[in-house]
Amino acid sequence: MTSESTMIDELMGSLSFTEKVGQLNQRLLGWKAVERRGGTLVVTDDLKKEIDRWGGLGLLYGLFRADPWSGRSWSDGIPPQERGEAAQLVQDTVRERGNSHIGVLLSEEAPHGHQALGGTILPTNLALGATFDPDLVRRTQASVASELSASGVHIALVSGLDIARDPRWGRCEECFGEDPLLAAQMCEATVLGMQGKHQERFGKGGVAVVLKHLAAQGEAVGGRNGQSAIIGDRDLRQIHLPPVAAGVKAGVWGFMAAYNDIDGTPCCANPWLLKTYLRDELGFDGAIMADGLAVDRLEEMTGSIPAAGRAALLSGVDISLWDEGFTQLTRFADDPAVCSAVDAAVRKVLTLKQRFGLLGNGSSENDISEKAVSENADETSAQLLHAMENTRELARRCARESLVVLQGEPAAQFRCADSTNASILVTGPFAQDSSCFLGDYTAPLCSVDAVSVTDELRTRLGEKAHIVSKPATDIKELTDWDLRSFDVVIAVLGGTSERRYTDSFDSNGAALAVAERGATGGEGVDLSDIDLPWGQGTFIHDLSKETQSPVISVVVSGRAHVLTPVLESSDAVVWAGYPGQFAAGAIVDALQGLQPMTGRMPVTLPGAAGAIPVRYNDRQSADNVYKDTSSPVLRPFGFSGKSDTVKSIEVKKGKASLEVTLRGSFSVPPLLFAQCIDGVHIPRRSELVGIGVSGTTQTNAVTWTIPLSRFVGEKGSARVTFFSEECHSEDIKIGDGSSTYLGSLHTEDPSEME
Repeated sequence: MTSESTMIDELMGSLSFTEKVGQLNQRLLGWKAVERRGGTLVVTDDLKKEIDRWGGLGLLYGLFRADPWSGRSWSDGIPPQERGEAAQLVQDTVRERGNSHIGVLLSEEAPHGHQALGGTILPTNLALGATFDPDLVRRTQASVASELSASGVHIALVSGLDIARDPRWGRCEECFGEDPLLAAQMCEATVLGMQGKHQERFGKGGVAVVLKHLAAQGEAVGGRNGQSAIIGDRDLRQIHLPPVAAGVKAGVWGFMAAYNDIDGTPCCANPWLLKTYLRDELGFDGAIMADGLAVDRLEEMTGSIPAAGRAALLSGVDISLWDEGFTQLTRFADDPAVCSAVDAAVRKVLTLKQRFGLLGNGSSENDISEKAVSENADETSAQLLHAMENTRELARRCARESLVVLQGEPAAQFRCADSTNASILVTGPFAQDSSCFLGDYTAPLCSVDAVSVTDELRTRLGEKAHIVSKPATDIKELTDWDLRSFDVVIAVLGGTSERRYTDSFDSNGAALAVAERGATGGEGVDLSDIDLPWGQGTFIHDLSKETQSPVISVVVSGRAHVLTPVLESSDAVVWAGYPGQFAAGAIVDALQGLQPMTGRMPVTLPGAAGAIPVRYNDRQSADNVYKDTSSPVLRPFGFSGKSDTVKSIEVKKGKASLEVTLRGSFSVPPLLFAQCIDGVHIPRRSELVGIGVSGTTQTNAVTWTIPLSRFVGEKGSARVTFFSEECHSEDIKIGDGSSTYLGSLHTEDPSEME
């Protein structure tokens, strides 16, 4: 037995049952732990009471969180330069008041950058998915982890497991897209970036990752958040579980159990999902955290809050979030099953604390996160500043690479306005808006970072151009100008997930009610109609009729809106999936032709609101089904608006894999698709099996090695066709029908398909 294990065993033996339960609770909202009195940060009575209640503290959520739900802003929140002080103040208090002098794990929201004042706001996952660039995501998330670590944070709660299956769902922006392979590779990149290989960055400038949400939340009926996913085992495994398997392979420390149920069984009380599949089949040995207040929601099933806590624990949940259910576990001190499960969960928590030097006196040599804030505040500030500068630069690149051309050539249309004395009209609802680019789960920007498309154009062009800016969603709002007099019209359209400090929120922070012309997306904002809000379809149609100038539409979006009117009325269209705080610069770069737009659509764009959901990997085509809409797909998954050429697809068969080479000229990441006919199941019309890297040479070749297990099913044989753009391979026959059943997609390693 190692000395580390011995130390934890001894510590476990010294803790009372109440103290153990306290190590599993994450009940206190972190922004309520510290306050400012007379210009000085001090701990609150709320924090002291929570420590005294448990004789210590296991985890503290959201110490640095700032947003309308928390109520924290630049006027009363914790700015970057005070993060180290606040973290150390909390650690010192927990150690001094706790019975065993154990430090507390600080967990923070980081779905697309740290949700804290001054935290770099990355593009949302939907925008990152449009880059089809896992390596860029890995490097960017590694830098975000450095920001978190230099702030004293240990755990990052990161979205990525969800699959965008229904555009009515408000949380589509948290998904990397509608494809499981894309999500799997992005999740793997996120974990490796933040944790390092084999968790080597723990205590060394990295953080532990909790991937969310587990599982099938994107399959909820009608796109209604947190509701039932009616789904068979095959689709569950093929669509929703590959990102989970990729996270386990990458060494992720934790998963967050989702709100929804799967065929009636809640995810946070699903022994098959949390134990049989995750631990027995995949070999996961990390921690499982419940989503906020999800345990208490089990009361409807169990009949009481204490029973809800017990059910979640025995089903596989290790750590709670804000709920009361886990606080009631102290009632079951004489229940052997509960005691055993508590011990197993506490051991996971203490092991992570040991990795970050939070046990004993915190003298671990690996305790970078805590030593930095306690021994050398200047060094910590320098580390944080360096990390933030690096993340900001990577966020700029992510924003540029996430833009997708849906129609035309924006730079060619803008060229006439990029000359002296050009006249430009910037309109649409977001002509002067910067928050529209940020997505949900973001802290307020400082004023210097709040840049709109109008602001960026005026900064770039100065007195060189005459720029008129007027937010509008009705052509009548533009009667002050002769619309035929402009050289170019830029319409900034779409939706927003901006939360306002006057909005109402549910107990878990989801939007409960939003102001008129407020949020149209994000958690708690599901829609029954995915046409562009506020009559924007009519507006862009009327605008195109009134002006004789080129119309460039920029669609800001966190879901797959119906953009048929936009494409019909615009000379060029750019899709921007909430590209983050540097969106305006990226958009104007694209308009001026300074940066190529290499993004691809991570979701299918429907042509009509009533034709959803429609996905590229469905088993049956929706073409010619609806008598009023011959083709319900406006732009397919993977669409780029580029004219890349695929010359050939070559396939070599091996004993255990296929080697597939795609040859052509690629300015955007090339994609390889397949259709597999196994003689047992209705095949999906298409499945993404390979993601390449874009290049600039005229004769690129991309090769993927794909395990045969990806295709061979119950009969031990299959017929596979590969294709990319308009190029198809010959049918490839695999197996002789005598192989043993290999199971579904979870039996393979999704990352090996690259």
